[in-house]
Amino acid sequence: MRRWWWWLSQALARAGANSLWKFRAFGLENIPPTGGVLLVSNHQSFLDPVLIAMVLPREMHFMARRTLFRNPVFRALIVGYNAFAIDRDSADVKGVKSAIARLEAGNILLVFPEGTRTGDGSIGRMKPGIGVLAERAAVPIVPVLIEGAHEVWPKSRRFPRFGRISMVFGKPLDPKTIAGDAIRDAVVGLKGEIPGCRIGSL
Repeated sequence: MRRWWWWLSQALARAGANSLWKFRAFGLENIPPTGGVLLVSNHQSFLDPVLIAMVLPREMHFMARRTLFRNPVFRALIVGYNAFAIDRDSADVKGVKSAIARLEAGNILLVFPEGTRTGDGSIGRMKPGIGVLAERAAVPIVPVLIEGAHEVWPKSRRFPRFGRISMVFGKPLDPKTIAGDAIRDAVVGLKGEIPGCRIGSL
């Protein structure tokens, strides 16, 4: 169940995204309504977690790099929105255990397996272990593609600008049947489901 501030934040974020970036979301019917779900998305900007969370029918949990928890005020804010710390540059056993526990408890968990925001808008190599995480928790993987957020707020800009952002949620993947670059391929393939976009431009 969504808490009142989560619901309010979603409404405000949707209003802002629709006004500033002509936001569009596709494939929401592919998100299982109950049970643990691992959302695997490309990472284009600081906006990405908010954009994904604001369209979900239930609350989302997400990993955040440990350095974001240094400021006590910001830490309290993101923890209130179900964030937990993980060290992306080492084998963070505690972070992985927390991720599995949240999935086993029936939550939606968002991960950005590229590890950092894209520098040029393309989808980089995804770090291994995402499929193992989903398999250990026995949950489906839903690939997510964000397109346009890099142009709106690239690494080189301090503040976002106007533009157009689209998002697609793909059909759930069985973690027991994926191998190699299957997850990245699934994310890349979603670009063909955005009207006017070409897969070759990724």
